[in-house]
Amino acid sequence: MLFAGIALVVWSGWQNLRQRRSAMQEQQQRRVDLIPDSQPAAAGDSSAGESQLRGKPAPAFTLLDLNGKTISLSDFKGRPLVVNFWGTYCAPCKIEMPWLQEFSLKYAADGFQVVGVTYDSEVGKDTIARETQKLGVTYPILLSTPKAEKDYLSNTEVLPMSFYVDKTGKVIEITAGLGSKDQLEAMVKETIAAGGR
Repeated sequence: MLFAGIALVVWSGWQNLRQRRSAMQEQQQRRVDLIPDSQPAAAGDSSAGESQLRGKPAPAFTLLDLNGKTISLSDFKGRPLVVNFWGTYCAPCKIEMPWLQEFSLKYAADGFQVVGVTYDSEVGKDTIARETQKLGVTYPILLSTPKAEKDYLSNTEVLPMSFYVDKTGKVIEITAGLGSKDQLEAMVKETIAAGGR
């Protein structure tokens, strides 16, 4: 009886600790950071990589989608685009993705496209497909690679992270963390309006 009581206390303490850690991680992930335009980068400092992308061509990628089809950045040439890095474990990503889905349909006539790049490919295609299906996402979901993560994310581990790419292929904005739906739509509109044809 004593052993069962001690085990129950230990188990309760462990569950409480896990819940507090999870809540703390979720709160940190919900934070939105607009990556500043100019951030001095020390030699060899790759953490400034995200801000260095702003105003430059989006790094090329060729990745597999959930059906094994090869998708490249060049497939979206001439179209306003959001490249959204996300993870199946990321609660803020699951809030944002249905908004991205809505805007991908709402602004399709403007050529707007969303591409999701999953940051946790190791969980397997089936798990990723189930998660995206639950969220109602129909835009392309691509499996990340170490090269794509290095080119876009450097050492950043804040998700979701989105790269807004204009019609000319230039990154015009980068966001990290979850913002409001209105902020997201405003950036989508800005991306559509940016760049000439």
